[in-house]
Amino acid sequence: MNNQNIGKYRWTICALIFFATTVNYLDRAVISLLKPYLTAAFHWNDEDAITNYANIEIAFKFAYAIGMLFAGKAIDKFGTKIGYALATGLWSIAAVGHALATGTLGFGIARIFLGVTEAGNFPAAIKATAEWFPKKERALATGIFNSGSNIGAIIAPISVPFIAEAWGWQWAFILTGAIGFVWLILWFIYYEIPSKQKRLSQAEYDYITQPEKTETGKIKIDSAEVEILKPVSWTTLFKYKQTWAFAIGKLLTDPIWWFYLFWLPDFLDNQYGLKGTDVSLPVALVYVIGSIGSIGGGWLPMNLINKGMPVYNARKTSMLIYAFCVLPILFVQYLGDINMWYAVIVIGIAAAAHQAWSANIFTTVSDMFPNRAIASVTGIGGMFGGLGGILLTAMVQKKLFVYYESIGDINTGYFIMFLICGGAYLSGWCIMHLLVPKFKKVEL
Repeated sequence: MNNQNIGKYRWTICALIFFATTVNYLDRAVISLLKPYLTAAFHWNDEDAITNYANIEIAFKFAYAIGMLFAGKAIDKFGTKIGYALATGLWSIAAVGHALATGTLGFGIARIFLGVTEAGNFPAAIKATAEWFPKKERALATGIFNSGSNIGAIIAPISVPFIAEAWGWQWAFILTGAIGFVWLILWFIYYEIPSKQKRLSQAEYDYITQPEKTETGKIKIDSAEVEILKPVSWTTLFKYKQTWAFAIGKLLTDPIWWFYLFWLPDFLDNQYGLKGTDVSLPVALVYVIGSIGSIGGGWLPMNLINKGMPVYNARKTSMLIYAFCVLPILFVQYLGDINMWYAVIVIGIAAAAHQAWSANIFTTVSDMFPNRAIASVTGIGGMFGGLGGILLTAMVQKKLFVYYESIGDINTGYFIMFLICGGAYLSGWCIMHLLVPKFKKVEL
């Protein structure tokens, strides 16, 4: 059947997930741009600013890691529609609640609430994608909605400093947090699973739920519409190498993205003296480049699959290419000494490579697991990613940056971090390859 005759309602669902992911990252990115304002408001010295900010970041990551584990189970239990709505409504309240904080403790509490609730985004998003897209389109759909994380990170630097300058830092949290309530209205108007969605044509429904052929040519069914929705326990899921491959891949690479998200404005301040609104354009450019990587990262494996390459081979080949694309980050400070914009572009390329990697590693879950376990496995991987972020902040950034700040050489601390960034993805790819060479499907 010609794709033009199928219908396009599934892309409306992708747009809704994109919107939610944009809000998710906008809300978590706000605080990174307010660090100078909070330092002044609460009279932190340079060492206090690093330590307190790192503690606030750890609070978020710890809560996010724990929340991921339970969010996945909740999404699988309550379904995508209700689960996604609950998560978005609660994290929007948490985002607005930051405006009430009066110090490090208050921000820590607000970040814990935000981390627990924001954890619901990706398990719900991946599950919705599996419900609404055939396997060959899932990486592209994931790449598109995942680019919302870049758009959120772009909107933040071009809006938050200006809001803070005009009305104060509290309003930056209030106005950005309120956007989630707009999404809730649209979600309840337009979302329903395919079998219950009256706006969906029969042709598009058949296309979405088409049976998949195995490597031997046999037909197998992998549709949320026909599976027995019996809950799958964590104990069962941890028995599979496929779960560990995804979890370790997230453990090694998620912290790198969070490093860019939370510390990029600070790096530009320390390296080039950019503060306040001056940081807006460089940070925005990094995430514009990242958005291109996210969408392109989903297009490449789909193109390879359409040319006849097996799904697992297309996915792994693409991920290996993206892992190599991160390596120029090793030279970012050298290039930045020549011209600041060279450093910004290199960081943007690394961010693009991460987002391309992320679009595919998320899709490996639906490659390897039936729909009824997708949110749970995504949650497990997200928990490992959060734990990796905590370890990186506590053991590397917090101690490393404080030490090098104390001796007046913070740039060496950043150099070591960029070395870690460069090696994380190739390490993750090798471990995943050893555990699941062909991304074999789990039969629960």
